[in-house]
Amino acid sequence: MNMQTTDVISPPAPKGLEEMKLPLVMMRDILLKTVFRKNVNMVSEIAEAICLPNSVTQELVDIARSQKLLEATGTLNANNGNEMGYQLTDAGKARALDALSQSEYFGAMPVPLDVYREQVKRQSIRNIQVTRDQLINAMGHLVLPNSLLDHLGPAVSAGRSILMYGPPGNGKSSISNGIRDALGDNVYVPRAIEYAGQVITVYDPIVHNAIEQEPDDPNQLRRRKRFDTRYVMCERPTVITGGELTLNMLDLVYNPTARTYQAPLQLKSTGGIFIVDDLGRQTEPPQALINRWIVPLEEGKDILGLQSGEKFEVPFDTLVIFSTNFHPNEIFDQAALRRIFFKIKIDGPNQENFLKIFAMVARKRGIPLDESALVHLLKVKYPTINNVYANYQPIFLIDQMIAICEFEGIPYQMNPELIDRAWANMFVRDEEIVR
Repeated sequence: MNMQTTDVISPPAPKGLEEMKLPLVMMRDILLKTVFRKNVNMVSEIAEAICLPNSVTQELVDIARSQKLLEATGTLNANNGNEMGYQLTDAGKARALDALSQSEYFGAMPVPLDVYREQVKRQSIRNIQVTRDQLINAMGHLVLPNSLLDHLGPAVSAGRSILMYGPPGNGKSSISNGIRDALGDNVYVPRAIEYAGQVITVYDPIVHNAIEQEPDDPNQLRRRKRFDTRYVMCERPTVITGGELTLNMLDLVYNPTARTYQAPLQLKSTGGIFIVDDLGRQTEPPQALINRWIVPLEEGKDILGLQSGEKFEVPFDTLVIFSTNFHPNEIFDQAALRRIFFKIKIDGPNQENFLKIFAMVARKRGIPLDESALVHLLKVKYPTINNVYANYQPIFLIDQMIAICEFEGIPYQMNPELIDRAWANMFVRDEEIVR
């Protein structure tokens, strides 16, 4: 794949507590909870656990010591550069337990929402310019008309919302994934963010694909020291939802046990792509879903709410791709359609492109092409459905023929009889079932 060559500007590591912009009591309590839960006792270990530089961690340790919540053990660890060890005092354990009763969160220090906003700007999806070559390379496994790339390219480069519509089985989902692959570069995802003293976890290994750090690579080690390790360097994220999407999945998720929040899907997809597949199959009407997205799509910000009822703004920096088998006029009013910046119809292939896809799939599956089978398919079978071709059909028919060959114990092959047997499974005949 032709990867992006420009590097996103990394978030700088904080040089001191004054740069953290977090409540001091909150930082101290997270340190105490982390020492208690993870049983770490040296500054370097604590720093790694709370994802702060050693110097900043030492400042916090000194504050906790001055408040008699931490004490030096009086022993130096020769295996760790003769570091001094620390442990919780009885008062420190009591404070850690009290803090855990208020919030179970410990580990990586959260990034203040205002600080995170600045990083979102540095790595905005709207900063990316995707070239035709990048789109072609990312979608090289698809047979697409050139006119489709003419529409897709500007839409992706604009970083604005896209509605792809058309008959089912023509690769709308594959095209969405190809757009994701074309983006290519990496972004920094915060492990957690903070607003009004509340912690909202953002980094999610299910959604985010972290870039593995090579421990022996000096360049990566230097970069790790430079950037704020409260963030994880990841590929630009992609969130894919389908018929299961509901409106409450776009709200903060509160964990009453841990007393922390989890970021909603669109916040996790910041800097990347949010794909709403099979729009119109959700329990929520499409119009209601679009209404929920109006402010984010138009203003680049979203409104979330805490348990207390307080509302606050978060960045909305996501390329939203809606994909539907319905005609847009069936599921949206004109006001909603105006809010979707690009509307792109994805049609089925013409006969020439259908044959290209068929030949490509056959080659990949290791089944030789047969002229009589193809003539039978085009002259006998397709006229029964008004010669309407779809991108999924070559894969379906070839896989059916392979399954038949394996069952019959014969080499992979195609002929008119196998075409008929495969075709019979592609459509269900309309008939009344007598009960």
